[in-house]
Amino acid sequence: MIEELLHENCGLFAIYGAKKAAELTYLGLYALQHRGQEASGIVSSDGHKFCQLKGMGQVNDVFASKEVLAGLKGQMAIGHNRYSTTGSSSVANIQPIQISYRGNRLLAVGHNGNLTNSTSLRKKLEKEGSIFQTTTDSEIILHLIAHSKKEKIEESLADALTKVTGAYSLVFITPDSILAARDPYGWRPLALGRLNDAWVVASETCAFDIIGARYQRDVQPGEILLINKKGLKSFYTSKKVKHAFCIFEFIYFARPDSMIFGENVDKVRRRLGHQLAKEKPADADIVIAVPDSSNTHTLGYSEQSGIKFEVGMIRNHYIGRTFIHPEQKIRDLDARIKYNPVKGVLKGKKIVIVDDSIVRGTTSRKLVGMLRNAGTKEVHFRVSSPPIISPCFYGIDMPTKEELIASTKSVEQIRRYLGVDSLGYLSIEGMLSMPSLPRENFCVACFSGKYPSKIENDIGKFALELK
Repeated sequence: MIEELLHENCGLFAIYGAKKAAELTYLGLYALQHRGQEASGIVSSDGHKFCQLKGMGQVNDVFASKEVLAGLKGQMAIGHNRYSTTGSSSVANIQPIQISYRGNRLLAVGHNGNLTNSTSLRKKLEKEGSIFQTTTDSEIILHLIAHSKKEKIEESLADALTKVTGAYSLVFITPDSILAARDPYGWRPLALGRLNDAWVVASETCAFDIIGARYQRDVQPGEILLINKKGLKSFYTSKKVKHAFCIFEFIYFARPDSMIFGENVDKVRRRLGHQLAKEKPADADIVIAVPDSSNTHTLGYSEQSGIKFEVGMIRNHYIGRTFIHPEQKIRDLDARIKYNPVKGVLKGKKIVIVDDSIVRGTTSRKLVGMLRNAGTKEVHFRVSSPPIISPCFYGIDMPTKEELIASTKSVEQIRRYLGVDSLGYLSIEGMLSMPSLPRENFCVACFSGKYPSKIENDIGKFALELK
């Protein structure tokens, strides 16, 4: 459970060479609903023209019937689930964003991530005469493609991406091809799969599972893929940089049944729980999770510590994930109705409660109050990530630095604020030792305050220390 102001922005899906491509894209987006439920959209192509449907709400709200999907013709399609990190929450900003340029060439894009030089690029493009349809940074990439003097779409895309910085996993559709691209740092995941003779691209492999596709490999950092009737073409256009995979994808954002960055999410989370139990043991009768995202972390803690795992809190699954709603009033309502303690399990017990992170601390404090009211004898809070001290500018919508509880309070001060008997966080070193990849391949800026790339001042709002 992430506190109510931490959001991951988007889920991507693309498919080429499949009958009923839009229906398969719908299923892929359904599996990726956790990455954004503010809006959803699909653009398909029959080889000549686009068909499009976009709307506010979850996948089932937008694509409410088979008849709706049947109108999205073609054997190729891209889809997008959105949570707004850059750009307002409005119909105009729903992706995929479609344009016509240079003699009525058609192009549409879906983007996961945040550009860190978007302000200066937008000002420059507007000065040169560009007219923007949206307030998203994603549209900037389309304008850069349209401005490129390169003739082929893959060359125009490569040219455009040399001008942007920051995090981007991208899927594009033209009337006769699909393209995918990932930034050189690799902040956000993007995977490549096969479904019989069709090619599939998605933010997470759980989107492959739902349609029966097979995972092939990740789209590599800095790689561009072109998929058309000639097959798949891969090329790299940017110089190599040190990778900066978002460690929060493992901690929280990705589904536990997915593979990201080449590793099973469930296994990494379980190892995080093991390490947390080693670093921050507790004398307790039972260990409970904040459902559902902390379940695997908690199982790992229980396995390592020998403390019995119990279901101590029940989550209402019919209100959505707290963090994903952009309106504060809805978030506050969710916090009150989302969880309920199991009093028969908790009464008179010394408990360990495991969560994956603490952001502002307000929700955690309410949960602790519920546990106290349920008759717990002691409450020991354990967090399977380090204290969050700085915002993210690479695709996670975080509170300001001042709103992050760990940026201004010590662990002891946070313990007193939460009202728990003890509080323990996982160390940065312990966290980075759990994935199989080298620890230097991960971005930990939100825990360390050290950013892998430059951030424009009007985006960062405060001085940044670069790695």
